[in-house]
Amino acid sequence: MKTTKTDVVISVVSVIAFILLWESCVRIFDIPYVILPAPSAVIAEGLSRYPLYFHHSWITLYETAAGFVLAAVIGVALSVGIVYSRILRSALFPLIVTLQIVPKVAIAPLLLIWVGYGVSSKIVLALLVAFFPIVVNMVTGLSAVDEELIELCRILQANRWKEFLKVRLPNALPYLFSSLKVASTLAVIGAVIGEFVGGDSGLGYLIIISNTEMRTSMAFVSIVGLSVLGLALYGLIAAAEVLSMPWERRVDSSAPAIAAPS
Repeated sequence: MKTTKTDVVISVVSVIAFILLWESCVRIFDIPYVILPAPSAVIAEGLSRYPLYFHHSWITLYETAAGFVLAAVIGVALSVGIVYSRILRSALFPLIVTLQIVPKVAIAPLLLIWVGYGVSSKIVLALLVAFFPIVVNMVTGLSAVDEELIELCRILQANRWKEFLKVRLPNALPYLFSSLKVASTLAVIGAVIGEFVGGDSGLGYLIIISNTEMRTSMAFVSIVGLSVLGLALYGLIAAAEVLSMPWERRVDSSAPAIAAPS
């Protein structure tokens, strides 16, 4: 779906309207600071202690990005193996689904025992949360190929590697980038879960501290930081999608215009 300038304007206006409504409700109904701080108080908190939030944001960003990259690499590799090997498909796919069903909050304490309380456990959690949609969508994309194209590759005596590069991979790219967009947001969740359970740094850790100190504005600043990290990662993937599939832009630009009725 192509985003127009009108869509951007509507999105910006809606966000500004929401913030103004939030500020107005806090002031009109005199909501206590501990329950719901006004946006102005959240901004003041972020500006007054920005080195603290900047430091912890980098830690969460590193955990999220590392887990996401590992999830992408492992997810794509597993998808290729599942598509090309019936044995791997039968052996791995039930395990992958089972692992996805298990709540990651339940796995987090075990990872702390196995991996430790450092950054590694948060990266592993981000990996576990993010890789499932990549596997499922990539398997679908690699499998959803017209059988006539596969037969044509066989007629031309193309090996499996050429078949993968020329037919299956281009067909799977839209599925891959769709799953990467979802996985980018899930990786943030996985990193924060690790920081909640056993972290001593990161934005998730600041949220825990804000609860103990009753500093609600600190929690809101941390939540905004997590949202910015997720949006930035999502935007990078969207930009990579545009650069990796130029034929999609050519199709959009060459689409005939519909004349207005006279």
